[in-house]
Amino acid sequence: MKDLSIIVLSYNTAQITYDCICSILTSLDHDAKLNAEVVVWDNNSQDESIKMLAKIKDSRVRIVAHKDNLGFTGGNNNAAMIAKGDSLLFLNSDTLAVNDAVPRLYRFFVSQKQFDFLGARLVNKDQSPQASCGRFYTPLIAAAALFFKGDVWGASRWPVRKTQKVDWASGAALITKAATFSSLGGFDNSIFMYWDEVDLLYRAAKKKLTTGVYPDATFIHLEAASSNTRSQPIIKVFQGYIFFYKKHYSPLQQRLIIYMLQLKAAVALAIGIVSGNAYLVDTYKRAYEITKKT
Repeated sequence: MKDLSIIVLSYNTAQITYDCICSILTSLDHDAKLNAEVVVWDNNSQDESIKMLAKIKDSRVRIVAHKDNLGFTGGNNNAAMIAKGDSLLFLNSDTLAVNDAVPRLYRFFVSQKQFDFLGARLVNKDQSPQASCGRFYTPLIAAAALFFKGDVWGASRWPVRKTQKVDWASGAALITKAATFSSLGGFDNSIFMYWDEVDLLYRAAKKKLTTGVYPDATFIHLEAASSNTRSQPIIKVFQGYIFFYKKHYSPLQQRLIIYMLQLKAAVALAIGIVSGNAYLVDTYKRAYEITKKT
């Protein structure tokens, strides 16, 4: 049994994933007593990922090259099942551990009893703080996020500045006990990518489990670096809202979120047409079509 298993999903991001693993190993070197492993689950990458990862000659790293793309949730769930750690740290492949972030996050997590899940402090490449925790997306919070820049002024999400209880924390750097993760059935496999941690932590909250954040463990997060296109994060957010509300909210609330998403898409589409912004037009036309399929 290991103290900690760090799980990293790999998919067509060879250099980014390689840099992530190297940063993890360097971070672990700050704490020689921490018995940890790094489980890299590759979702059938078609680039040079496996070849590049094979260059890492470290007994702490296990690389699993799967023949299929199981998605973010499927890959992480399968990696968790073969992990040997008493605790699991899920890290996005587009993260870089800063100094002793990995052992620091682990040591704090196992030393406290308040939180069942713990998120780290995320920053952008330029070291500016990244909004990485927040409130569950009730209709009111969703409205703030969609129409009133709630993410900007902290109504829906905010950067990690202090140790505190939150509704959800970013899955880009999230630690929990393996037994806790297993008791919840892991991530929902029907979520291919995005909203997976919000759904997991919502289910955890319903079972009276708590989520917190810790500001003294910092990871650089190259947000959306693993996305195929600029549009993909927005499309996946729309799909995430719809999935989340269908799963957890009433039919009336489901219709309400559909109307809000349609209004958001229509406004952005109109702005794109007027300004001649092809990216906005293409992205929100596709987003609007998603809402019509429900």
